[in-house]
Amino acid sequence: MRRREFLTLLSLTTAAWPFAARAQHGERIWRIGILQGFAASDPEWQRRFTAFKQGLQELGWSEGRNVTFELRFADNKPGRLPNLAAELAQAKVDVIVTNAAQPVEAARKATSSIPIVMATVGDALGAGYVASLARPGGNVTGLTLVATEQSAKRLQLLKEFLPDLLRVAVLWNANASGHRLQLKEMELSAPTLGLSIQSLPMGDAGEFDAGFRGVKEANAQALVTMDDPLVQSQRARIVEFARQQRVPLMAEFRPITEAGGLMSYGPNQVDMWRRAATYVDKIFKGANPAELPVEQPTKFELVVNLRTAREIGIELPTSILLRADELIE
Repeated sequence: MRRREFLTLLSLTTAAWPFAARAQHGERIWRIGILQGFAASDPEWQRRFTAFKQGLQELGWSEGRNVTFELRFADNKPGRLPNLAAELAQAKVDVIVTNAAQPVEAARKATSSIPIVMATVGDALGAGYVASLARPGGNVTGLTLVATEQSAKRLQLLKEFLPDLLRVAVLWNANASGHRLQLKEMELSAPTLGLSIQSLPMGDAGEFDAGFRGVKEANAQALVTMDDPLVQSQRARIVEFARQQRVPLMAEFRPITEAGGLMSYGPNQVDMWRRAATYVDKIFKGANPAELPVEQPTKFELVVNLRTAREIGIELPTSILLRADELIE
């Protein structure tokens, strides 16, 4: 072999070595796209992402060895989601993992072929993201919150907390299809509880001040939030407003209660993100998302903030305290 041919062959062999070594060990680097409405710095997002990565590790997937992450954050600006979803589709990631209605809808519009795993979403069936829970039928699967049914339960708990309650204001994301379904359920159940509902839809973060004015104008005796990345991103403002007005605040999930809301009732979303890892694992091992049944939560948490109750002057019924899964002192 002539010297030039030898050097050329040597350079090609050296360049190909990492890929040959990887193939020899039978490992492929899978790319997981993450589409998130939160900012990357949000502590609640960080808890969920940590749980997701822990779930993957328990199943044999670790960052840098056989998976990498393509992270896209809307930074609490939902209008950015369609472009971010399109970026992930163009990057040809192996799966997109996301949560909440607007990110899921953005991902669905961006691709009909890349599997989409919902870590959490309000009502996957009611919103039309899947054909059925048993057989989703497309490229979308994962976990749903059955939030539509829970919305009536939250009103019942509020009435049990406050027997004289008559007027309830509801802050929700006007762009979230699941929130519209929840509102309908609340409006149907409210008369049986002797309640009237003041609907306050928010389109973006800039509309919350007007929403707060609406709560005061309605003379609401309690405030309910439907939680998603938009609402969660404003949780400090919502909690501070409720404290100033001495209005009991009921949320879907514990982050708002941890921040100072009165109580929350719903599934543990951190745990659901951990469960989402099992869907990614199955898809990477060859499962068809169209045939992976959508999971529903089996455990719901009632979290009560006793400190907030004292601050706003509410005496909590013993029945609620006994049923609470966690009491925040």
